[in-house]
Amino acid sequence: MRVLVFGASGATGRQVVKQLIKNQINTRALIRNTAILPKDIEENPLVEVVKGNINELDDDEMQNILSGCNVVISCLGHNITPKGMFGKPRYLVFDAIKKVCNIVQNKCNENIKLILMGTTGYTNSLLGEVNSFGEKVIFTLLKLMLPPHRDNMKAANYLIYEIGKRDDRIEWSIVRPDTLINHDEQTPYEVFDSPIRSPLFNAGKTSRINVSAFMIELALDDKTWDKWLFKTPVIYNKTKKSDA
Repeated sequence: MRVLVFGASGATGRQVVKQLIKNQINTRALIRNTAILPKDIEENPLVEVVKGNINELDDDEMQNILSGCNVVISCLGHNITPKGMFGKPRYLVFDAIKKVCNIVQNKCNENIKLILMGTTGYTNSLLGEVNSFGEKVIFTLLKLMLPPHRDNMKAANYLIYEIGKRDDRIEWSIVRPDTLINHDEQTPYEVFDSPIRSPLFNAGKTSRINVSAFMIELALDDKTWDKWLFKTPVIYNKTKKSDA
């Protein structure tokens, strides 16, 4: 088994790679040309580091990177800088996910599991999820004014509405954490079909290490994968009821 991690140099991506190493899984980590990984990751014999700006890879290069990988975990995101938020590429996540799916559909003989890290800012209308008036207003403004939010929405919509359940070669799950925080240790967490609180007005918290643990469980555990296949699970750190 080999897992390909997009965005492996990011805060969550590094946690994913660490969890894969912990589980003794061969890992291919794709990072930007200018990115740096911690030495304990880069020098680990289980990890193959591939440098390249994902938006600049052609189909042949991406096919080579995908070769031999059973699972793709995307932790891609935009840098929190003016250039990262408002500059190109505007559709970093969407373009990468679409390219992977096109290659698997047209050029590969292997099936893949595709795990996309999304956000509770995505509303899955197929599940009957609805936003309050205030949420609708703010989400509309975010979509218009904040390209990374629009990118995340477009990537999720592509998997749900374009890929769907129609292609046996592509299985997917979109993991939706709430407000991301950093913890050194894994803690109890809960996973739901839909948000149980407002992502804008009563946001919960999700540690990156917990998100990575859940995504690795999806990748490795068939029972967990079958439960959340073609779904958009929402993950929160477990809290006391009084905190909700």
